[in-house]
Amino acid sequence: MITYTYITVLFFTVIICLIASFNPLIKFNKYFGVFIKSAICASIPFILWDVYFTHLGVWWFDTRYTLGITIAGLPIEEWLFFICIPFSCIFTYYCIDKFFNIRWLRGFNNMIVFFSIVTCSLIALLYSPKIYTLITTLATILTLIFLHFIARAYWISQASFVFTILMLGFFPVNGILTGFGLDHPIVNYNPKDYMGVRMGTIPIEDAIYGYTQFLWVLYFFKKFLSKKNLKMLKIEANE
Repeated sequence: MITYTYITVLFFTVIICLIASFNPLIKFNKYFGVFIKSAICASIPFILWDVYFTHLGVWWFDTRYTLGITIAGLPIEEWLFFICIPFSCIFTYYCIDKFFNIRWLRGFNNMIVFFSIVTCSLIALLYSPKIYTLITTLATILTLIFLHFIARAYWISQASFVFTILMLGFFPVNGILTGFGLDHPIVNYNPKDYMGVRMGTIPIEDAIYGYTQFLWVLYFFKKFLSKKNLKMLKIEANE
């Protein structure tokens, strides 16, 4: 049973959201295609990052907890991670945005972007020799600069609020992956490559990484969703 540990974590991460997607009040199943495109587009740089860091030995996987199928050095579960985790995150954002008024958070965009960029910049400067810390903080800085100043994303503060809620699920999921309740971690980190600050068993860089990934998937989801809605409006206009 130990070989099913990682895949089991992913299954329980996604199953409730997947079933709830078909609820008549939610109907998120209508956007499965939009989500898949979004997740693939957003995941490309993160998968390349994952493959490269695994090759460097920044992190590695204990294959005793996986099915034993690897692609480009990554367990098949790690590839599925880039679909399952974003699915639960985007589903949660969609539901909160649908059923609750969180538009008032838009007024905090500037503050959140400024605070995040300054904080990440300081961390990058202080821990520049730590490659995981450096790349993660730089990726977050560049992401926020692009979304706020170029893409003019009005929803950064809303996404940040939802991600804070998502941390309730992040802790048990990432906690198990990084060793909570297990004899050995599924994902192991080279101590010289990250700050060494952990939230329980979770390196703080994982939370920053997850936040940045979430922002990119949401960016593409909103982009493709707008195109889908525009296409439907054109079809209705021609009928």
